Amino acid sequence: MTEFRSVVAATGEPTGPAFAVHGPAEVDAACAAAAAAFDTYRATTREERAAFLEAIASEIFAIGDDLIEAAMSESGLPRARLEGERGRTVGQLRLFADVVRKGTWQQLRIDPAMPDRQPLPRPDIRLRMIPVGPVAVFGASNFPLAFSTAGGDTASALAAGCPVVVKGHPAHPRTGELVAAAITRAVAACGLPAGVFGHLVGPSNELGAVLVQDQRIAAVGFTGSRSGGLALVRLAQGREVPIPVYAEMSSINPVLLLPEALKARGAALGTAFVGSLTMGAGQFCTNPGLVLAIEGEGLEAFLAAATEAVSGAGAQTMLTGGICKAYLSGVAALETANGVEKLAEGLAGEAMQGHAALFRTTAQAFLADKALGHEVFGASSVVVVCKNEAELATVLSGLEGQLTATLHMDAADEALAARLMPVLEVKAGRILANGWPTGVEVCHAMVHGGPFPATSDPRTTSVGSLAIARFLRPVSYQNLTTGLLPPELRDDARGDGAPRLIDGTLTL
Repeated sequence: MTEFRSVVAATGEPTGPAFAVHGPAEVDAACAAAAAAFDTYRATTREERAAFLEAIASEIFAIGDDLIEAAMSESGLPRARLEGERGRTVGQLRLFADVVRKGTWQQLRIDPAMPDRQPLPRPDIRLRMIPVGPVAVFGASNFPLAFSTAGGDTASALAAGCPVVVKGHPAHPRTGELVAAAITRAVAACGLPAGVFGHLVGPSNELGAVLVQDQRIAAVGFTGSRSGGLALVRLAQGREVPIPVYAEMSSINPVLLLPEALKARGAALGTAFVGSLTMGAGQFCTNPGLVLAIEGEGLEAFLAAATEAVSGAGAQTMLTGGICKAYLSGVAALETANGVEKLAEGLAGEAMQGHAALFRTTAQAFLADKALGHEVFGASSVVVVCKNEAELATVLSGLEGQLTATLHMDAADEALAARLMPVLEVKAGRILANGWPTGVEVCHAMVHGGPFPATSDPRTTSVGSLAIARFLRPVSYQNLTTGLLPPELRDDARGDGAPRLIDGTLTL
């Protein structure tokens, strides 16, 4: 195949002009350009790099309605959702510009020499974080803007000082092309080497495999399926020089409905839950695919309301025909699983649409079948009915790692919640109360990550300012002369404005 075309998500029909399929030659050229640009780009000042990120944001916004219309066609997502996603994409670029300017990401540390220390003198040791090198970023299917060509992985890698080579998602090539052109314009406007950003397109997995195995790539950012993420991890670890893959993969995001909250507002929780479950056809990595609760009247009120809401939910266009097929297959598997009862399904739709589905099972059945704890990517959820607190804790302890865990609780539930917190902390990257996991705030304190299989590295996040840390590494400088030290580590660098830890004391 030498060409491929964009596909209308709602119909599966090809549309628009053809895109050239990139291969090993294009990967080699993009990686060579990124490697050649690395030294120049990493040497940019904080102000220059911040201005570049802001230029990308402005260029993306300047595309206007063409970008929204392309994304609507290729993803099937509604205009309002995509306009909001564009705002998030631009916003996180500007957030990282602010982070770069403030300089805290450098983690500057100075331990002055102590020549008179006994029994041995201490040398002068100074530390800063530097970029790891060119980064490969894989665009995600479910967020064609905020997790794709100029998404959080790209923004955080560029903020760190790393050139980026994006492997665009084949489900939205037109959207990716528009954004890639905007980034390229920003590169030129800021006088940076062209290799600071590269964009590769093609429908095959082989393209991504070649990219990850290129020895000039120093790290990988990925959002997608567990199978896809693990395939990249294996390739990256099998290289002559292994590299980290920061993969956000699979999560069912348990929602715990505690007894007093259920008694007080079980029906209202049921309706609100379905609103979260069906948002965006359930195609969120934080979709609430599992509900845990202790049996009782409050739970029955929840189930009655949720059943009614699911039954009236309309079918929605899914991102791709493949995703829709996989979702329907997952729902069918739940329908025939031992000990599982289908409570409701949404209204039937067209060929490329998925309908909501709600299931009920017991803790015993759930614990007996590990497949019930696997992600079904779409608007499907399983309610596990537990007999008591002990059974609830057992089910929770047996779960895989998660992006999120949610507590719905009243004041009288706090003691129970406190007993569950130690388990929640080791199972999830984000714990929230009296809300829904869909919706991830881009801010300094956000963690969008978690233990495997939620991610390939539980120490990291792909959302929020801490995401920059994935693409930095520490370097210590011992007894170097002033002329050899990086400017920000010199004694006369106080006007630089970045905070420094001097002999263990934070100095602004």
